[in-house]
Amino acid sequence: MLDFIIPVVAALVLGFVQALVHMFKNRYSKSFVATLAILPAIVCVVIMAVDGNIGAGVAVAGAFSLVRFRSAPGTAKEIGSLFMAMATGILTGTGSTLYAVAFTLIISAVVLVYQAMDFGRTKNEGLHRNLRITIPEDLDYTGVFDEVFEEYAKDYRLLSSRTSNMGSMFRLTYDVTLRDLSIEKEFIDKLRCRNGNLEISISALMERETAEL
Repeated sequence: MLDFIIPVVAALVLGFVQALVHMFKNRYSKSFVATLAILPAIVCVVIMAVDGNIGAGVAVAGAFSLVRFRSAPGTAKEIGSLFMAMATGILTGTGSTLYAVAFTLIISAVVLVYQAMDFGRTKNEGLHRNLRITIPEDLDYTGVFDEVFEEYAKDYRLLSSRTSNMGSMFRLTYDVTLRDLSIEKEFIDKLRCRNGNLEISISALMERETAEL
């Protein structure tokens, strides 16, 4: 029983540490971090159940750990945390508990340093917006908003266009970098004058990296 209990307890402790690291300066849900905390122990038990066959264990544990992303998009940080938890579970499940501890400490330290440095954050990230504009079908959207964009945005690009309401309207999606946060309402008002006062929505860009591999 000790050969079973010691790796599982070690995996639970390391999973708890990894969940705390994921929560540091990061958006998260309660269910995700709770799952992340116990995932190494689950993977550990799977590896022991298949008698150390890492190939079979990874196939089973990987399918279980990534199934959440079939219904909800996951960020790159969440995917990285999941693979970190899986690696920890594999190490403890194969009896390499000390390697699992060293791995967790090293990767956790690197992640915390990157998070504290705001590593990878772009200069104008707070000014990025996702803009959705509804226009009537008889309005040629090619260049119709360019004048407004050039006045209020540093950069912009059309991401997609699709029909709606039985083809009577178009919905345009733009990636926009505003010149200043204080002009957001004025920017929307100018766009309303061009799209016939139809629906316009603007939102801060969330991380778009998903688990669609």
